Amino acid sequence: MLRILTAALTALMLTALPAAAQQLSLNTLSNYLNSIQSAESPFTQINSDGSISTGKILIKRPGKVRFEYNPPEQALVLAWSGAVYVFDRKVGGQPETYPLNQTPLSIILDRNVNLAQAGMVTGHHYDGTATIVTAQDPTRPEYGSIQMKFTGNPVELRQWVIRDGNGSTTTVVLGGLEKTSLPNSVFDVNRVR
Repeated sequence: MLRILTAALTALMLTALPAAAQQLSLNTLSNYLNSIQSAESPFTQINSDGSISTGKILIKRPGKVRFEYNPPEQALVLAWSGAVYVFDRKVGGQPETYPLNQTPLSIILDRNVNLAQAGMVTGHHYDGTATIVTAQDPTRPEYGSIQMKFTGNPVELRQWVIRDGNGSTTTVVLGGLEKTSLPNSVFDVNRVR
């Protein structure tokens, strides 16, 4: 009797395991992204030329991000007030500036992320360990795409790959987003010295 009960429990557990590791729905992922108000994480960035950078990312939705790069890098990237600013402290001078809405990163920094919006998601699958979603601005696909990798239980954004309008890719691997309180001043381009 004990062997039958043990076998039945084992079979039940084995059939229950795959249910925990399945493709996450677009609504689940949208809700998760919308739940992130402000967070930070260490990151590793793999650039299109194969070089690797590390640092810390700070996110405050909507519309704010700060990439602080570790030495020897001397770059600082900020998204603030609808624009992305790239500072090269080695060179100095004025930052390169781009409209945030012309970058795929704007999709996850939007006030209301809705991955189920028509035409936004161009790929959605489960690779055995994570749900991978490729998204683009449906009104401006020429600006590129972002491929996001999420793990489940609990849902967590682990990495993204941005393919810009020129076809260059940049991969950012997160070390674990931790929700935290961040003041707006951290992202204020006018406070960069």
